[in-house]
Amino acid sequence: MEKSLKSIASNYGLYLGALLALLTVIAYAVSLDLLTNMWYGIFILIAIIVFGIISVAKVKQSQNGYASFKEAFTSYFFTVLIGLVISTFVSYLLFNFIDTEAAEVLKQKTIEKTVQMLEGFNTPSDAIAKSVEQIESQNQYSLGNIAKGLAGYLVLFSIIGLIVAAAMKKSNPDTE
Repeated sequence: MEKSLKSIASNYGLYLGALLALLTVIAYAVSLDLLTNMWYGIFILIAIIVFGIISVAKVKQSQNGYASFKEAFTSYFFTVLIGLVISTFVSYLLFNFIDTEAAEVLKQKTIEKTVQMLEGFNTPSDAIAKSVEQIESQNQYSLGNIAKGLAGYLVLFSIIGLIVAAAMKKSNPDTE
């Protein structure tokens, strides 16, 4: 059973990684504006959560409808981990080796979106200037920043994964 959990989580992680990589490449090819669009980001978040939930459901299905909290969380976490690592690797290659100019364009678009959002919240102009300065001084696609982003996403999705695992766990009465 443990092998099937790993196999299922790995497969769905690969599917998720392929989807996220494909979406990144399509957004890159169509319009870089998509990569800074809030709705695109929300779609990505939902897709990641849905793939994690499907992975847990498939593990339960393979175990006659039962999965412990640990099995449910492990399946969710490995699916999300594999998917995010693939997606992160594709972004790293795309913006550091294939098209470094696109990374600079994205930085400018990120600054524009940030200024728009902060102005919408009536943020003082000195705070806006400080935020812009911070964004300009960083390489969003450096190895360190990508690793920090990946770690942050893993924390966020782990919290969601704990909730999903708690909701979807079902103990087998024969093994208790």
